[in-house]
Amino acid sequence: MQDKNVASYASRQLKHVFTQKDLNLRQRRWMELLKDYDITIQYHPASIEVSATFIEEIKAKQFEDENLNELKNNTVIGKTQETTLDAEGVLSFKGSICVPRVDNLIQKLLTESHGLLYSIHPGVTKMYQDLKRIYWWPVMKKDIAEFVAKRQNC
Repeated sequence: MQDKNVASYASRQLKHVFTQKDLNLRQRRWMELLKDYDITIQYHPASIEVSATFIEEIKAKQFEDENLNELKNNTVIGKTQETTLDAEGVLSFKGSICVPRVDNLIQKLLTESHGLLYSIHPGVTKMYQDLKRIYWWPVMKKDIAEFVAKRQNC
């Protein structure tokens, strides 16, 4: 059991605030507020990840998508250098897992990744940057922008 209160956050801005010599006005105000509390602040880098079972579902349904099936065929015959097939037969584009446009998988992925504990409603650019490190699908940025636009909290 903890003796102190713990604040977890996903912003790098507070990470080094206690070790900086010169603080800006905003940081000084925060320090002034926090000094009266017995609190520990922990930094949790925000990352967008989904459950392993969801990733397995993506892998299992990749080739139900006609576009990804065509990409796979082009990869096999050597027509494209940007896509690869790993030993398990999983298609990747520039190192990111290709997500099929079947069974609302893209919508499920966006919903699950947006609602993570440390994501703090990341907005279009942050969400796109985080997702593209792991996943890829055609018109990905447009899908993310439309998804975020429908959310009032972002």
